[in-house]
Formats: sequence, C-alpha cells, structure tokens
Amino acid sequence: MIANLGFPIVISVYLLVRIENRMENLTESIQSLTRAISEMK
Repeated sequence: MIANLGFPIVISVYLLVRIENRMENLTESIQSLTRAISEMK
C-alpha cells in the first residue's frame, strides 16, 4: 500500500520542483529580453 501511495507522491513532488526551477529560469530570460528590447527602442 505504501508503494501505491508513496511512489506517485514522491514523483509528483520531484516533477513540481523541477518545473518550478525551469519556470524561474524562463521568467528571468523573459525579463532580460524585455529589457533588451526596451533598450533598442
């Protein structure tokens, strides 16, 4: 029973943490692109 509940929970948490890190990187990239475009105007 623990394997049926624990494994999916662990995988879900792991994937959420990885996605969060990637989202932070994307946010930083978008902000730097926005600044670069603003400087070009």
